[in-house]
Amino acid sequence: MARIWVLEGAIGGGRAVVAFGMTSATNTNTEQEQAAESPGFRAEGLGPPVEAVLLTADRAIAPERLAAAVGLTADESGQAAKGAKAGSLSAELLAVLAETIEDLNAQYEATGRVFRIEQVAGGYRLMTLPDYARFIAAFHQQRVQQRLSKAGLETLAIIAYRQPVTRAEVEGIRGVACGEVLKTLMDHRLVTIQGRAEELGRPILYGTTKQFLDTFGLGSVEDLPPVSSHAPGAQG
Repeated sequence: MARIWVLEGAIGGGRAVVAFGMTSATNTNTEQEQAAESPGFRAEGLGPPVEAVLLTADRAIAPERLAAAVGLTADESGQAAKGAKAGSLSAELLAVLAETIEDLNAQYEATGRVFRIEQVAGGYRLMTLPDYARFIAAFHQQRVQQRLSKAGLETLAIIAYRQPVTRAEVEGIRGVACGEVLKTLMDHRLVTIQGRAEELGRPILYGTTKQFLDTFGLGSVEDLPPVSSHAPGAQG
């Protein structure tokens, strides 16, 4: 039976993420394994296994891990082989993986599919197109927005755009205490401690996490949308 997870981002254009998890106890000797052992295993045979792995993932998958999962590793002869460590992947093989994903996305676009494979939080993930986010959010009752209060979203936005930032700086922008809000954000693994400031008292510095990037469909904090003049913490 399929399991479905949906994350609706409050930041980053409201893109929804959909992943389908499926397991099967049959046909263990898969075509993927057979192809991985073949010297001719290259981009033309990678599409289906790459798609299958991404469909079962509930978070972004690092390129090296994805390549290893579909058997795209290299032996000393330069041929594809199974069993090599993910760290041994060459730039050439990673390029093959990128080419495969580009081909899959071209197929999705040509056939009018509503999802694409995107780079998120340092990995790859299947994501629905932004045009359909509102429909998915309505169906799933906007789970992420309901999970965080308005105060939580405001605090998270300040940290995301001003990081690394101290609690005092966040409270100075919001005008209210935010100790409990910070704790909630850390419990949700959206915010983490990044160190201490080099100032009197060495206050704790806060920043966003990889989970934050994954949740809101961002490749890095540089992908955050521009700050409007009325946004919390905006600088004139």
